[in-house]
Amino acid sequence: MNDAWVLALSGGVGGAKLSLGLQAVLPGGALEVVANTADDFSLHGLRICPDIDTLLYTLSARSNREQGWGLADESWRVLEALEALGGQTWFQLGDRDLATHLWRTGELASGRGLDSVIDDLRQRFGIATRITPMCEQPVSTLVRTDQGELDFQRYFVEHRCQPSVESFEFRGIESARPSSDLLLRLAEKPPALIVLCPSNPFVSMDPILAVPGLWQVLAECASTVIAVSPIVAGAALKGPAGKMMAELGVPVTAAAVAEHFATRYPGLVDTFVLDESDATLSPAVQEQGIKAAVMPTVMRTDDDKSALAQRLLRLATEQHH
Repeated sequence: MNDAWVLALSGGVGGAKLSLGLQAVLPGGALEVVANTADDFSLHGLRICPDIDTLLYTLSARSNREQGWGLADESWRVLEALEALGGQTWFQLGDRDLATHLWRTGELASGRGLDSVIDDLRQRFGIATRITPMCEQPVSTLVRTDQGELDFQRYFVEHRCQPSVESFEFRGIESARPSSDLLLRLAEKPPALIVLCPSNPFVSMDPILAVPGLWQVLAECASTVIAVSPIVAGAALKGPAGKMMAELGVPVTAAAVAEHFATRYPGLVDTFVLDESDATLSPAVQEQGIKAAVMPTVMRTDDDKSALAQRLLRLATEQHH
């Protein structure tokens, strides 16, 4: 793809896996990942950015590959000491992970913007891929449930996604603005491919695309936009997307995710990628005015991640000619 570049939109684990595959097959620095920051929150006075940190740890080959988040070879001495003091330990912060939060919080307190701090962090982690927060401004996902309104991390981690979901609110989104540097890069040279990674459509993709003006700019780019389904064979591979869809009265199918994108962001997605197990859903996707492509999408190994990335790049090249 010569000097072309690729833009990916990512939530946590699923998005980080595909980002790792794209990073592996693209020239160094040819990938930029826009990360969801609506799960960010403060705990013990520290600014924690779960989706950004999953990208940092995955793309630098430091992540705990068994669980998909956090750092490998982690220890928990601080958490154990905190528990002995009666402190809050519902959100597990490992000792090495804490260093990331301490450094970031200190830098932000000195007056630096999140974009600049994250760019510095990824360079310190030795990552060539640019990681861009969806916005500088604080946005927080609130989950309305049958047990009342919960901050996303309380719902996700403390309550283990057990309350039944009724709706979502991205508090502060109307004041959010896309990264001005990202907008400049898009205007100067549109990416060859924009990928909506297989992340939760409601709490990972929607907050990014809800940043005022962002999805419209992406839709107007002369770029192929491909979305990869996070739902395979009627279930989410990771996380609560399937459970959320059922509780919201949405069919737990890849086609329903395509319909969600087509309805909310008309004209954004050119092609929706279905896993081979969902090939029969192609007509339902095409009814939304979106092309359907079928390929293996389950990423168990690094080879799987790279192979999916290669297929997406080929698809974008074919569609561009």
